[in-house]
Amino acid sequence: MSRWKELPAELHPHVRQLVVRLRGLKDHGGLTVRQLAAKTGYSAKSWERYLNGRSLPPREAVESMARIAGEDPARTLALHEVASEHWGRTRGTAPAEPGTAEPEASEDERRRGRPRRVAVVAGAAALVLAVSAAVLLAVRLTDRSGGPERGGSAAAATAATSTRSASRSPTAYTCRVERTDGRWYAGNSRSEDAIVAYGEAGPEVAEVQCLLERAGLSPGEIDGIFGPLTQRAVKRVQKRGGLVVDGIVGPHTWKALRGTPP
Repeated sequence: MSRWKELPAELHPHVRQLVVRLRGLKDHGGLTVRQLAAKTGYSAKSWERYLNGRSLPPREAVESMARIAGEDPARTLALHEVASEHWGRTRGTAPAEPGTAEPEASEDERRRGRPRRVAVVAGAAALVLAVSAAVLLAVRLTDRSGGPERGGSAAAATAATSTRSASRSPTAYTCRVERTDGRWYAGNSRSEDAIVAYGEAGPEVAEVQCLLERAGLSPGEIDGIFGPLTQRAVKRVQKRGGLVVDGIVGPHTWKALRGTPP
């Protein structure tokens, strides 16, 4: 099995799923990037970028990879379709043509992009200032109309604190760990093949966190959010089990967490 580089932290979870799938197909087929280039018509340099999350592969490259590995391309193409939507919004990079490597952005292109970024930052700052001014005005009006100033301020502060607490309150998850048919389950999900990666949230993440805690690897709070502490614990269980250490929970990592041989 290849020792893969860690994927970029900013990569969208759906793009991660596609890259992890492609890495698995490459490992399954036992091919080098040069062999992939010869069989698919896309350069070795391009495949290195695809498999390390630096470029989005074209649909044809994804389909070729699946067929070479002897897999039905339908599932991989579905992952590619979803990944393309998120890649286009976050990176704005189009897939490369066969046999070519994707060019880096020119200095002139980077210069043209700077004013847009500055404008976005300036707009965000203006929005924050406007909201802050509105909140301050509301507090002052409450002080004047709600009786003594001190009492009004206390009421406003209490309301603001309650609002912040409600917005930060995560979904409540519990760990009800039990062993069934030789596997560990924590009552949040019975999945054994879902791809769970950094930035995702939900019951599958809570299940991973509970199983990590059972294994003596603290994932932080059991909140169903795949953050840095959870990712670090996942990497530790992967290293312990002799798996690819990429911080992404896939079928092999699920088996390690549930106590079955990888």
